[in-house]
Amino acid sequence: MYNQIDANKRRTIFLIAGFFVFNLLVGFAFAQYTEAGYASVVIAIIFSVIMALVGYYSGDKMALLSAGAQEIKKSTSPYVYRLVENLCITAGLPLPKIYFINDSSINAFATGRNPKHASIAITAGAIEKLENEELEGVIAHELSHIKNYDILVMTIVIVLVGMAVLLSDWFFRIRFWGGGKNRGDSRGGGQVQAVILIVGLIFLILSPLIAKLIQLAISRKREYLADASGSLLTRYPAGLASALEKIKKYNVNPMSRANNATAHLYISTPFGQKKQFLSNLFSTHPPLDDRITRLRAMA
Repeated sequence: MYNQIDANKRRTIFLIAGFFVFNLLVGFAFAQYTEAGYASVVIAIIFSVIMALVGYYSGDKMALLSAGAQEIKKSTSPYVYRLVENLCITAGLPLPKIYFINDSSINAFATGRNPKHASIAITAGAIEKLENEELEGVIAHELSHIKNYDILVMTIVIVLVGMAVLLSDWFFRIRFWGGGKNRGDSRGGGQVQAVILIVGLIFLILSPLIAKLIQLAISRKREYLADASGSLLTRYPAGLASALEKIKKYNVNPMSRANNATAHLYISTPFGQKKQFLSNLFSTHPPLDDRITRLRAMA
């Protein structure tokens, strides 16, 4: 588990560095094929630094805002508050901020940059449809993401993936609307412009796929690890297994505010339990049946 924590911290550094290099390459492309010159490289550097800082310090707020989550207090929801509080004491974690998502689906997610700056959000469906031991298992799973520093990687990915798509879109639009250098007098200039336009178009089309692959690169093993860690915390793996069975049964339709940017945060995909092969292949989560089988085997 400690190795996983260290790996997640290293993965965060690699993610930020990788996107930083990506932005520099986009800036260099601007410098070569537009009138912006090398000022575009400086812009890319500044943009990279700003977005990396935003991802680190405010990515959790963006995720909670995207989900329509509202913070709850002990006085307004004592049942949920006590469950989270008791599990935090057992796990040796500081109490995270607790949020409520007004959605009938059974789901939850954790976000933040470290255990001292973490939040956990739980849907109305989870609170209403899950028994005490089942809800406890779901909360323990999310607290395990906090303890294992999964939340740091998952939160930063939200901003960085969005930044990659935004920059590729920017690149294409500048080329499309005539932002390039006038190469019409040079030999082969028209061909160069056509090639760059095609490359920009391909880049734009592939950006959603690139974003999805980055999310999938945040290994599905983290969900198995959180399942195991959460079961160790509650000493009752059957509780989480039963909760996942209810998720499989009831979460047929997508959540009202489901989106690709934050899908990987949830305990189960917010887009509903689709049966298509390609949907499962590109899902940010491992199959529920596999997770349930592993948890049942622990009992």
